[in-house]
Amino acid sequence: MSYCLNPTCPSPENLAHSQRCQSCGSKLLLSDRYQVIKPLGQGGFGATFLACDQSLPGEPSCVIKQLRPSTTAPQVLQMARELFEREAKTLGKIGNHPQVPRLLDYFEEDHQFYLIQEYISGATLQQEVKRKGNFSEAGIKQFLSEMLPVLQYIHDHKVIHRDIKPANLIRRTQDARMVLIDFGAVKNQVTQAITNQSEHTALTAYAIGTPGFAPPEQMAMRPVYASDIYALGVTCIYLLTTKSPKDLDYNPTTGEMLWEELVQISDHLKGVLRKMLEVSVRNRYQSAEEVLRGLEMEPYLESLAQGLLVKSDVNFKESARNHRGDSSILCNGSTSNPTSSGVAQVAAAIRARRAKAAEAAGLHTAKMHAGSQIAKQTTLGSTNSNGSQGQNSQVARKFDTQGLLSAYLKGRRDFAQHNLSMLNLQGADLSETNFHSAQLRKTNLQGANLHHSDFGRASLTRANLKDANLSKAYFNNADLEGVDLRGADLSYAYFSNANLRGANLCGANLMGAKISEEQLSLAKTNWLTVRPNGKRGLL
Repeated sequence: MSYCLNPTCPSPENLAHSQRCQSCGSKLLLSDRYQVIKPLGQGGFGATFLACDQSLPGEPSCVIKQLRPSTTAPQVLQMARELFEREAKTLGKIGNHPQVPRLLDYFEEDHQFYLIQEYISGATLQQEVKRKGNFSEAGIKQFLSEMLPVLQYIHDHKVIHRDIKPANLIRRTQDARMVLIDFGAVKNQVTQAITNQSEHTALTAYAIGTPGFAPPEQMAMRPVYASDIYALGVTCIYLLTTKSPKDLDYNPTTGEMLWEELVQISDHLKGVLRKMLEVSVRNRYQSAEEVLRGLEMEPYLESLAQGLLVKSDVNFKESARNHRGDSSILCNGSTSNPTSSGVAQVAAAIRARRAKAAEAAGLHTAKMHAGSQIAKQTTLGSTNSNGSQGQNSQVARKFDTQGLLSAYLKGRRDFAQHNLSMLNLQGADLSETNFHSAQLRKTNLQGANLHHSDFGRASLTRANLKDANLSKAYFNNADLEGVDLRGADLSYAYFSNANLRGANLCGANLMGAKISEEQLSLAKTNWLTVRPNGKRGLL
């Protein structure tokens, strides 16, 4: 099918190889190369369409965004045009990131403005939640660990997105990675005051963001980088509750969203989300780096420093040469990572601070031991994977096999800090469960379904996880020494700071997993092991 781009066309659908619209007579092949297939959506002043580029081999798919203001008033038309140009320039500057759509072309034709960008195949988070239901705590941590580096990337390029919400986040089909779309409401710098009141008025209808997701300072047309942090926090609440902000209650005095009674997550994650959702911008996290620290996900800062998420300069320039359009827009943005050294310094500072804290903790423990044993405490199962005694004053709670399975069937999903060592849970369905800081030493979980489960800081030494489903599981700081993971599905799992010494990964599927070569070098692998890049072979 060919679709007519004339906004006033009464019947825009045409046969696939038509040259002109049978209804209004408009030319159907845009810029003599783009065949529009179908509409994808329409916003305040733009409509988007799926198209194919007939000038390239294979006629690859692309997205066409057409300027389509709701009124022809000169002031609104000019403002819409400026916003559209701003989106094109922004994509040209930051679109060399694999989780941001690339700008392919940008031009004006017959007094209409068109932006051509990479087509992202997949479902939006809004569609995903409607189909699959709410996210678990592990799912939220994985979502944040994937989106916060993207947010830091665009903020480092002095861009505020201003419209982060589930409908603007697509899980790409080919690799299941989140992609941030729709940069039509971006702001390219932070200003302390509005200097042009007429601009303020004209912008309000189109660039204020989405009510409920946008924080108060953004609704007042004074967005800052922390405004995107707030919107990301609201998105997390939506993922946890499946409720839109308009369906939630608010404190009439403070304006705070009332969400905490609706979710079953750890106090730690609640604290992080609470700070992301602070109504007062001064009390909110100021950067994605701060949120990562709060989540204890500092290793993701190092991935930024290493340029893991940025495509090469050569590829970007080659792409620019292959597509006609405004070359100044395509090439204005630097394709290097000017902030990588700064992020590396932050990561180094974090490592130094943690080392100092560990040293101080060691000295403190030595002093305690050298003195008299004033009070003996039972600590069985309370030592975490780093060897610290964070739960000294509390005996780890114990479950037997039937008790745990019965609790899970009744809807319980939180077994954090529990002693589950040596249980026989072979073949059990325990998906989307919180095992944070739990003891699972020598536990038999062979063939168990542990999809989307949280094993952060848990001890799984010598556990049997052979053939288990651990896709998208979260192993931040977990102890996996000697664990049997033969044939396990570990696709898109997160292993930041996990100990894999002696772990058996023969035949395991690690496609898309967040795991370092250093960690893998400590484990056992064979030619059946699927590497993170999807290829089989020894690591």
